[in-house]
Amino acid sequence: MTTVFFQTSPELIRSVTLLIFLAVYLGIAVGHACFVRLDRTGIAMLGGIAMLATGCLSLPEAVRAVNMESILLLFSLMVIASQLHYSGLYQLLADRLARTLDRPALFLALLMGAAGLLSGVLNNDVICLAFTPVAADALVRRRLYPAPYLIGLALASNIGCALTLIGSAQNVVLGQLVALPFARYTAFAALPVLLSLGAAYGIVLVLGRIHRAAPAPDGPPPPPDETMPFNAWRATKGVGVLVILVVLFLATPLPRYLVALTAAGLLLCSRRLESRKVLALVDWQLMVLFIGLFVVVGAFISRGLGQDMVAVLTRHGVRLDHPAILTAVTAALSNLINNSAAVMLLANVVNPDDTVAAAVIAMANAFAGNLLLIGSLANVITAQAAAERNIQITFREFARYGIPVALASLLIMLGTLPLTMRLLN
Repeated sequence: MTTVFFQTSPELIRSVTLLIFLAVYLGIAVGHACFVRLDRTGIAMLGGIAMLATGCLSLPEAVRAVNMESILLLFSLMVIASQLHYSGLYQLLADRLARTLDRPALFLALLMGAAGLLSGVLNNDVICLAFTPVAADALVRRRLYPAPYLIGLALASNIGCALTLIGSAQNVVLGQLVALPFARYTAFAALPVLLSLGAAYGIVLVLGRIHRAAPAPDGPPPPPDETMPFNAWRATKGVGVLVILVVLFLATPLPRYLVALTAAGLLLCSRRLESRKVLALVDWQLMVLFIGLFVVVGAFISRGLGQDMVAVLTRHGVRLDHPAILTAVTAALSNLINNSAAVMLLANVVNPDDTVAAAVIAMANAFAGNLLLIGSLANVITAQAAAERNIQITFREFARYGIPVALASLLIMLGTLPLTMRLLN
């Protein structure tokens, strides 16, 4: 028996595990805890501590539950994205796109296309954080109503991040947990992602009436953020390392975490860019969130509660081995609780050898992030950056674009599944 503050029977431990699991997931769904100032990261971490303190999981079991390959891969990709930020590459690309603002429909197409494709090899949150301020300032200067463009940016980034297993933190974790093949997943995702980007562009173009210029919000615009000057050497080094990284992911069986960790280490070696600056942009909160969820879900699964949940769902006709049902469940959970928490749970209850189910979870989670403003962190980042410039993106306005785009993307995924699922086998 594991030494804890107290010892209990196996059945009581199962009950306590379930209560802690439900409390953690409820807190993550709400976004905060009652009476104490805990955010989602704090709730997940406290849940992991509670699992250890009550004996629901021993320390060795908790360590084994944390997939360190996922954590290291996620950390490495954040370092690469941070180095590219300090190269000024994001700012340069956004400035170049802004030059087409005299043709609003073209600007929207280029903005959404660039956001979608870059999110596939970098990260959708990073792209929205980098592009939103530059695009918003340029739109305000041109006296164009910016909300549809910025919403289109967020929608495209959520769709594009489904293209690869490094496009979002959720895909990184899912790819490691289920051992999805990088090249075959990308081949599987390419067609629905490209079709969904086209559908999203058409929906935003029609609903936003982009071809009609509209006055920007009243009031003087705030001063622009401090610009990041373009450094050709840093950009070349960062892009070169990223290209080599993706090629190795696609063409070799080398461990992805080790390849990415080596690449991040090389980029940290710089004569002028201090490593502490690069590491300061790493999202440590997100990694702690995942570590806490690994422990909480690990206890839930190890006590047999995951199997019990699948059995209950199956008895009620909810078969997670059916792609359409799994898509609906993933989309619902991603918006009801949190996309990271939803992926962590589903990845541990589906058949680990079912690559189609894992790919469906990855893509449905990304596409469903467009349903609501709170559906993904990229949406929140875009809305917050816009608010700093007196541009309000309301929950209702985002849903006006996001719901039809999300539904169209999910239908495209299911419609192309008979063709694309063959690429995974």
